[in-house]
Amino acid sequence: MTDLKAISSGSEPLSRNRTVRITGRDVLIGNILAAKIVAEFVRTSLGPHSMNKMLIHERDFTVTADGATILSEVDIRQPAAKLMVEAAKIMDKEVGDGTTTTVVLAAELLSMAENLLRQNVHPITVVAGYKIACNKAIEILSKQGIAVDVNDDETLRKVALTSLEGWATGAVKSHFANLAVQLSKQIAEERCGKRVVDLDHILVVNRKGGSLLDSKLVRGIVEIQTVTHPEMPKYVKGARIALLNYPLIIAHPQFGAEIEINAPFQLKAYLDEEKTLLQKMVNKVRTCGANIVICQQDIDDYAQHYLARERIMALKKVSKKDMEKLARATGGRIVSTMSDLERNDLGHAEIVEERTMIGDKYEEKLVFIEGCGDPRSVTALIRGGIQKVLDEAERALHKALHAVASTVKKSTVLAGGGAIEMELATQLRQFARTISGKEVLAVRAYADALETIPKILIQNAGINVIDTLSSLRHAHEVASEMFAGFDATNRKVSRMDELGIIEPALVKEQTIRLATEVATAILRVDDVISRK
Repeated sequence: MTDLKAISSGSEPLSRNRTVRITGRDVLIGNILAAKIVAEFVRTSLGPHSMNKMLIHERDFTVTADGATILSEVDIRQPAAKLMVEAAKIMDKEVGDGTTTTVVLAAELLSMAENLLRQNVHPITVVAGYKIACNKAIEILSKQGIAVDVNDDETLRKVALTSLEGWATGAVKSHFANLAVQLSKQIAEERCGKRVVDLDHILVVNRKGGSLLDSKLVRGIVEIQTVTHPEMPKYVKGARIALLNYPLIIAHPQFGAEIEINAPFQLKAYLDEEKTLLQKMVNKVRTCGANIVICQQDIDDYAQHYLARERIMALKKVSKKDMEKLARATGGRIVSTMSDLERNDLGHAEIVEERTMIGDKYEEKLVFIEGCGDPRSVTALIRGGIQKVLDEAERALHKALHAVASTVKKSTVLAGGGAIEMELATQLRQFARTISGKEVLAVRAYADALETIPKILIQNAGINVIDTLSSLRHAHEVASEMFAGFDATNRKVSRMDELGIIEPALVKEQTIRLATEVATAILRVDDVISRK
């Protein structure tokens, strides 16, 4: 165990192994400052009028308004700031949206806590109050949720459109919202009596060429592969697909085994036997009726030659994940041994075709396996003229897909445009009157922190914050308009439910829980011990 000397707050004594300890309020104030700085990175990227960030790397750059991408690209080393970044990553992984809101809300909770700390309120009291407020906020959310029919395409489309606000407008936004709904409904399935959308079954491929409006759903899989042999067909209609997790090669002896060959005819016999075995493998493929072979492992050059002679198209070294997607899309079964391959193991597709696409530096070939009947795994092919635009379009589609999936999972939505945050703030202030103790100060601070979300939406729109925020507060506190939010298009306070600006309840719940967890975790740190 490291031998530490008794040290006062802010001191930095050096022991033999250069151990440094900082204690007291300096730790809290420093961590809160770091968290607030992280939130400043993404503050202007929130809402329909968000601004892009240009992140410059050593040899490349990224242009994006996605909070998770911004924070993942920034080199952050301060521990408390890293917690904020980790929260954004968790949000992006679990629900695909709400990353910026989570970081901004966590930072605002810490900022409000800083004010209380300066009034000599103990951090544990603040933490206790925040937990009370969080639990009450989740309870309110459960009552404010609007139940929706997950089979209603129009409702899902509105959810997707809301998630795409700030990225695109007009026809492009509408096209991507429709695409997100189509993709989600195609892979939706029943599990334990619940409707589930597993986004792992969607393959997203972006390639330059055309416009964003040319992006489409491919009812099958697009493989970033080329046909293995130049003499193989490049287009097959009525494809019958063998999915092999078995190399079409001859396994050679291992562990130091040797084959003794004393004459040229013996070498020829050995090679001829290898060719015969490969020919038998190809014959097995042909007799089971396959005209497409997709192999997770390698295919011998001779086997490729025999397949080409039989007019069988082949792809090799396909990843395990893609093989699983192919099995779900085509209805085939992945076969691990050649002897197990039967006709009923084959997958089916209308068309398998190798097409030439535009790459970054040169033309590249992709194999389209499409027209798969009722595929349970599909591809989103994103087109566009500039790679940076394509990358941002992929991130936007990622958010829209997660928004639709979250709606299907919980079947509940909430009013967007800062409406739910303002309603939570209003009801938490009323709730604060019913509790006693210093925790009431933290509950009120929590309510004030929630108001920062509509405040930033108004600020980013470039209009008067005080007047608009006052109107929004009046709508909730006096007029009891719980669906009143900031209409960024018309730049005024309106009913969000009437405008169709709705968000998944699951995302909002996760945002509030995670922001509270991060803020309270940072507030509970009173000692930093580092070893240089």
